[in-house]
Formats: sequence, structure tokens, C-alpha cells
Amino acid sequence: MKIEILGTGCKKCKELEANAQKAVADSGKFAQIEKVEDIQKIMEYGVMNTPGLVIDGEVKSTGKLLSPEQIAEFLV
Repeated sequence: MKIEILGTGCKKCKELEANAQKAVADSGKFAQIEKVEDIQKIMEYGVMNTPGLVIDGEVKSTGKLLSPEQIAEFLV
């Protein structure tokens, strides 16, 4: 599983990355987490509001800071 956090380095983007790491650790699953800060790549996903959460190439959330519990729902 590949999780991408889309954002240019704002506070919410960093918090979303930390929450994703916690969600993965709590789930016991293996996932590669990557921070994407390149505006071109973010726009390729059609994301206009950051932070964005992408799992296995599918945009799951934009413009929101999700909790670890909310992210865990996508990991099932």
C-alpha cells in the first residue's frame, strides 16, 4: 500500500503525515508513506486544496486534517 500526503509543507500537511503514520502503525499493516510537495504532481491528482490524502493512487481526502481514526477507515 502506498500513501501519499499532498501539501507544500504547511502545518496541517505535517500533521496529516503524522496522523497517517500513526494510523498505519496502529493498523499493523505495511504501507509506504510519501510526502509530495511538488505543486505539479499535486495538480496532476486534481487536488486544489491541501492537505491531500492519496492511497494507492486514489484521492481519498482534500483540504481536511483527518484524524488517525479517520485515515484507518481507508486502510481496511
